[in-house]
Formats: sequence, C-alpha cells, structure tokens
Amino acid sequence: MPATKILTRHSRGKRGLKIDEKKYETLKKAILSAFKQKDLTHDELFERLDKRLKGLFFGSIHWYGETVMLDLEARNLVERTSSKPPKYRLKST
Repeated sequence: MPATKILTRHSRGKRGLKIDEKKYETLKKAILSAFKQKDLTHDELFERLDKRLKGLFFGSIHWYGETVMLDLEARNLVERTSSKPPKYRLKST
C-alpha cells in the first residue's frame, strides 16, 4: 500500500511539495515542541531536530525540516521575528 502524501504550503506563495504524511507529522510535532521553551534561531532549531530525530527518522532531517517549517509559516502556526539573526517562534493567536 503506497504511503499517503500531503501537499505542503509555502510561506512565500511558491508551489508546495508532496511529502509523506507520516514524515510531515513527525517533523511538525518535533518543530512545534521545540518552540514551547523559547524562540530559536534557524541553527538552534535544526540542532534540536537533529538531536531529537537522529536514528529515528529515515530521510534528510534538514530537507524535510525546511519543507515543514515553510508549511507551518504559511499556515500561520510559526512566525519569524525581526531580530538579528531572525528567530522563529509559535505564532500567538
């Protein structure tokens, strides 16, 4: 049985990508969990994702992480701050 795919969104209005739904959900959960403690730079976020998912995730954590991050931004769940360097955080509702 083929894996279920979902079409991601892109925060800059570009065309999204079709990715495996299970991988999407794994990365989404890890990303949202990482922001519960504090705002993170891009590097800090991906260090946390690597530590959390290394050996448990089949595929490029960085590639899927970028794809899911752009999707979460497009869905207004995550936002970039205007600080230097930019940080990411959960978008307040």
